[in-house]
Amino acid sequence: MFHSFTAIPRWLLAASFSLLAGCASVSPDGLRGDVAQLAAGRLGGDAPAAAPVLPVVDAGASPVSATIDTLLAQPLTSDAAVRIALLRNPSLESSLAALGVSDADRVQAGRLPNPHLSLGRFTEGSTREIERMISFDVLGLVTLPWRAQWQGQQTELAKLSAAQDVVRLAADTRRAWVRAVAAQESAAQMRLAFEAAEAGTLLARRMQGAGNFSRLQLAREEALLADASAQMSKSRLAAARAREQLSRLMGLEASQTGYTLPANLPALPPLQEPQDAEARALRERLDVRAAREESRYVADSLGYTRATGFIDALELGYGRNTTWDSATGAKETKRGWEIGVPLPIFDWGTARSARAQAIYMQSVAKVRDVALRARSEARESVLIWRTAHELARRSQEEGVAVQQVIQEETLLRYNGMLSSVWQLLAEARATSLAVSRAIEARRDFWLADTDLRQVMNGTSPASLSGLGATSGSAATTASGGH
Repeated sequence: MFHSFTAIPRWLLAASFSLLAGCASVSPDGLRGDVAQLAAGRLGGDAPAAAPVLPVVDAGASPVSATIDTLLAQPLTSDAAVRIALLRNPSLESSLAALGVSDADRVQAGRLPNPHLSLGRFTEGSTREIERMISFDVLGLVTLPWRAQWQGQQTELAKLSAAQDVVRLAADTRRAWVRAVAAQESAAQMRLAFEAAEAGTLLARRMQGAGNFSRLQLAREEALLADASAQMSKSRLAAARAREQLSRLMGLEASQTGYTLPANLPALPPLQEPQDAEARALRERLDVRAAREESRYVADSLGYTRATGFIDALELGYGRNTTWDSATGAKETKRGWEIGVPLPIFDWGTARSARAQAIYMQSVAKVRDVALRARSEARESVLIWRTAHELARRSQEEGVAVQQVIQEETLLRYNGMLSSVWQLLAEARATSLAVSRAIEARRDFWLADTDLRQVMNGTSPASLSGLGATSGSAATTASGGH
């Protein structure tokens, strides 16, 4: 049915539509700059306050490729490895691309709904009627600010999620770098142990050939050589695998994996235990912040759900019908408007409201769960960090230092003909194994240090590296054979 309609000035309609449409547009960099600011100060390294550089274009582009080539031409530091990973890692690129999708959804949610135009032509005898109707989704128009705000909140959560991906990638890359350098260093020590066992076996074979060594003594030396050879092969494999893991995280091609790693891990820093680790984790962590923001956004959406509980559609249309009578030549035009709403007979929206309430309670529980995990991980990581520092210090100051003294004293006694060459070779092997254990202890500390930084400043590491979390080392295995 059509009713009288008072015309609205066209300039007023145009101005109203322009105001409602707003000026929202897609971010030129896909919100990467916002993510970089969120991740700033949470990546560790020498410049923890600097915002990371994230790729805006294809990582194979000339400026990015030149930067990566420059970094790979030098001995690769952990900071350089992180920088390359942030520029090249395919998983991070996928996460940032998904962020661009959320940004596009945000802009789309702020756009006015398109009007619907319908045309009809009807003929009855000599009478012909042309029907024209333009209608608008009034509910979509009224709830436009609400929907735009909700999608904007979803985009904020997407940025927090992407920033957590950046922090995780940086921490994973640092751990991979630590493992790769430690494995390379351990492989070098196992090579020294193998050379000592090889020298002992060669000497034993010569002495056995001269009749000064029994077959049993030679067999023992050959068993030591076989064990040292196996452990050296395992250590080389471990070093190659650790290097491949680091290369994967950095997103390098096969032609780019010839980079040079430092010969040694960094020395232990002074023991300065972090203060207020739990409070800092609750204040700084991105996952805690994301859980809180999500709960607040869900609470805001409850009002929208209740307001549109049983009225989920509302359309307003304006029509103009023209009728011609071919017989008389008469022409009649009718104008008017119509409104359409659903009748809440079967669905009063109670299920939607209950669902929204349950989602809100779920978000509240998630905030509590994330907060509890953050505090627990902070306490655990501090304990692991402190223990790892103490074990690394003792391994270096007591284990290696004492073994070096033993080797030096054995050498003096050998020069004075008070000890045999077999004792000297045995102490050389023992020294190599002591150094390997010290390398592993220092590796465990730097892994724990990376975990601690991520737990306090970034997000949950899913599982702490911990002491003994890695597989059995070549030095630990070899120690039983000697």
